[in-house]
Amino acid sequence: MSPDARLDELCTWLARLGNDHRLRIDSIRPASNDASFRRYFRIDREREGSVVAMDAPPPAEDCRPFIRAAEIFGSAGVRVPRILAADPGHGFLLLEDFGATTYLERLATDGGRDADRLYRDASAALVRIQAAGRPGSFPPYDRALLERELALFPEWYVARHRGIALDDQEQRRLHEGFERLVDAILGQPVVHVHRDYHSRNLMVLEQDGPGILDFQDAVEGPITYDAVSLFRDAYVDWPEDREIDWVVRYWEAARAAGLPVAPDFGDFYRDYEWMGVQRQLKVLGIFARLSHRDGKHRYLDDMPRVLGYLRRTVARYGALAGLARLIDRIEADEPRVGYTF
Repeated sequence: MSPDARLDELCTWLARLGNDHRLRIDSIRPASNDASFRRYFRIDREREGSVVAMDAPPPAEDCRPFIRAAEIFGSAGVRVPRILAADPGHGFLLLEDFGATTYLERLATDGGRDADRLYRDASAALVRIQAAGRPGSFPPYDRALLERELALFPEWYVARHRGIALDDQEQRRLHEGFERLVDAILGQPVVHVHRDYHSRNLMVLEQDGPGILDFQDAVEGPITYDAVSLFRDAYVDWPEDREIDWVVRYWEAARAAGLPVAPDFGDFYRDYEWMGVQRQLKVLGIFARLSHRDGKHRYLDDMPRVLGYLRRTVARYGALAGLARLIDRIEADEPRVGYTF
């Protein structure tokens, strides 16, 4: 038996596409992988250029939401990969190739010199996605989903990664903090949410960038979610004054586009930060699960950045003081001192 039967099946499918795409099947090679079971392969064309094949093995993955989101986001006027061929039943897609330079890679190689332009382009694309929203296009980012995501933190980060058992009082404090967060988040206006709009899923293109990837988990949810994913990225961080400048510019562009952001920036920024707390708690749980369950240990390197965002924010707001004290206890650290609101 082949050591990679899925790859063999993918190559057979690609070969069946005939001369339509002029593929050199023998050139197939890994392009990237992500935190799921999906894999991506790059294949050269006979004359010039290349394409990317997605392997989304059923039943662990379903590529139909990717196809649906590509149609909706593309109609908003942003760059998503064209789908050149599809076999959803077997979990195979052939996609336009956006190249290999992610935002993260460009920021690392140029020392961030191009950051303002890249983030301006990403912010403009996000506003276009949100302004093109059609209710019911995607599943709702509802209470049940928000709470399932938050549950990853005590299960995988606290218990499995940190090896800490919370007592009854601590569990109540955590639950109360979660409830306060979810109630506030559900009060935000609802738009299209990419759900992983960050530097590893944005590609540098020669024009009309960014190229947007990994949108198959899109939902209808809080307007601040993708902004906090972008500007408070798990994989790269910036001085807070620079982050705030980018957030202000996004907020101004969103208002100009008629999006239902809070009319006062202070109110919007509070919504943004509280949304960030939910995302950071979730991400810590996911990174721990990727390491302990899936053997993907590289995500542990980014935990300190995410934890830093989280602790900085919960220390600012009196309403999150209980959550802040609990995180101090989990991290076996002294309480942090900072501005409060």
